[in-house]
Amino acid sequence: MTAELFHAGLGWPIALTLIAASFLGSFITVAFGIGGGQVMLAVFATLLPAAAIIPVHGLVQLGSNAGRTALTYRHLKTGVASLFAVGALIGVGLGTLFFVQLNPAAIQIGVGLFILWSILFKPPAFMRRSAGIAGAISSFLTMFFGATGPFVAAFVTSLRLGKMSHTATHATLMTIQHTLKTVAFGFLGFAFSLWAGLIGLLIASGFLGTIVGRRVLVRVDEHRFRLILNVILTLLAARLIYAGTADFLIT
Repeated sequence: MTAELFHAGLGWPIALTLIAASFLGSFITVAFGIGGGQVMLAVFATLLPAAAIIPVHGLVQLGSNAGRTALTYRHLKTGVASLFAVGALIGVGLGTLFFVQLNPAAIQIGVGLFILWSILFKPPAFMRRSAGIAGAISSFLTMFFGATGPFVAAFVTSLRLGKMSHTATHATLMTIQHTLKTVAFGFLGFAFSLWAGLIGLLIASGFLGTIVGRRVLVRVDEHRFRLILNVILTLLAARLIYAGTADFLIT
């Protein structure tokens, strides 16, 4: 029974794969600066029950970003965070109002399409001009699709901050967003307590990935890395879309 608390009834093979994905996602984000959240979301969407994908991913990301915020908060651009928080509150609030228990197949297809969209297109320009707008739109989307880090990163990049200030600001904005999302899913009735043990392990492995990533800071050709990463994400997204479509046809 105690062991089951730490794998949430999924079994250790799946739980260990999720733990590895959390480590890898944090490592990729720190060492390469891109793609970690999307990799984690794609793996979670393949292995977790559909109803748990977004809330579990959000709480794990909250733990990861809160750790980075704690380490860098002195460099935070506070005015931006305040405006983003107002927008995020509006976005999550609207997402909560519109949220329904989506068909599991629809969630898989939606996440797969969202990953493909994030690979092929950049966030629209108007999202890079206002912290409030970026907070509202990205936070609304995160209630349904999860990994909106690239949207927030595009906004933070437009501020042309120094490296430490960029890291602190992005981590803080994502912490705000994931905190509000976690509260919203709790309000909607998601039983986080049933997943607490596994989520704790995922956060711990993500923190370890952050530490290792900071020490390694792999220097590779960014274009080549992005190409490889996008191929992997595309295959994972295609798998999600195929599985969701097959479920629709069966039902």
